[in-house]
Amino acid sequence: MSKQELEKVAGNGLINRRHLLGLGLAGVGVAASSTLLGADAGMNLEIPSWSKQPGPGASGYGSRSKFANDMQRLSGNPNPLYPGGGASRSPLHQLQGSITPNSLHFERHHAGIPDIDPSQHKLVIHGLVRQPLVFSYEDLLRYPMISKIYFLECSGNSGTLFGPNPADGTAQSIHGLVSGAEWTGIPLSTLLDEAGVEPEAQWINAVGADAASMGRSIPLNRAMDDVMIALFQNGEPVRPEQGYPMRLFVPGCEGNISVKWLTQIKLSTEPGHFRDETSKYTDTRLDRKSLQFTYPMGTKSVITSPSGKMKLERQGVYQVSGIAWSGRGSIRRVEVSADGGRSWADAMIQSHQSEKALARFRIPWEWSGGNAILQSRATDSQGNVQPTRTSLVTEKGNISTYHFHGIQSWAVNTAGDIANVYA
Repeated sequence: MSKQELEKVAGNGLINRRHLLGLGLAGVGVAASSTLLGADAGMNLEIPSWSKQPGPGASGYGSRSKFANDMQRLSGNPNPLYPGGGASRSPLHQLQGSITPNSLHFERHHAGIPDIDPSQHKLVIHGLVRQPLVFSYEDLLRYPMISKIYFLECSGNSGTLFGPNPADGTAQSIHGLVSGAEWTGIPLSTLLDEAGVEPEAQWINAVGADAASMGRSIPLNRAMDDVMIALFQNGEPVRPEQGYPMRLFVPGCEGNISVKWLTQIKLSTEPGHFRDETSKYTDTRLDRKSLQFTYPMGTKSVITSPSGKMKLERQGVYQVSGIAWSGRGSIRRVEVSADGGRSWADAMIQSHQSEKALARFRIPWEWSGGNAILQSRATDSQGNVQPTRTSLVTEKGNISTYHFHGIQSWAVNTAGDIANVYA
């Protein structure tokens, strides 16, 4: 396909998404020649060593190739004043699709990862119920379960973009506190119905078994909706860093509310006002008043490739790819700009457009060697459109660093270097 046949749909080289299916990205492959294949196209082909002898046999638990070990989570430096606290970020720039492998799913801890023996762990449901209940791990495994694909995002994800100066980072370091997985467990409503909720109950207060006794409050009507007690992630028991043996999972809401290592649910007339919903996880406004219980995550998208710290090595056609999500519905549209938002083109969404799940988007882009600013803008099924950074900061201020979902910009210079900028 010649350059003349590529339909440009927005400024600075964006190409119609329909070309993705048949577009050969010029310069990516190496043409097969008689030097490589031999005169008879296959004769004298050099056979690599791994094709000449058997490799190791089957294993009890799989591992990735040793040549893929550069794909790692990014962990923050330990803080001696906050033992066990911290986070590790998913390598978004190296991933594809919309499901994050369990080993690369982001983590966030407030007192480290407890080493819980499931045979000794209990979940207690009490408070304003007709009959308090105690469940062992084995008890919960006997219940009918559901499986749903959802995203999980820390409310502090991308928070550095509230700052006055753009961080010199990567998609991983700036946005890596979001991941997507299939979660399997028991609807919380099933257990609450079994306990018998008293009419005056309005809230549930959930507490984890970690050393921080991390607790969060959830309105009862929200808890009776799509909240689950998650026991499995992507088909296997949840990892210790994700809450083994069980965690609360509240789809579409800030990650902190999906309490890990869940051990207690108390029903009450009021929220518990735990430390993590008073001193933290509140949105402080310019008037110094703080909003509590701002659970849903906003409509958001991020270009993961090309992205910060990457380099375009040649002029030509590239695939712009990223992820989009919304805490209030499914992603219905993603637009991409290569000229800093002056013009936009629709990207192709290549994932199931599920409620509260990551969606993968792609669009071809021809880089001619000039300056460019790449942006993406998502729209969800409720009509919510991802705001600009400027409008979000104007609305929320920048005292708090939670719930950033504004449009983010990657600048490409004439040398092909890519950096985060404010545009």
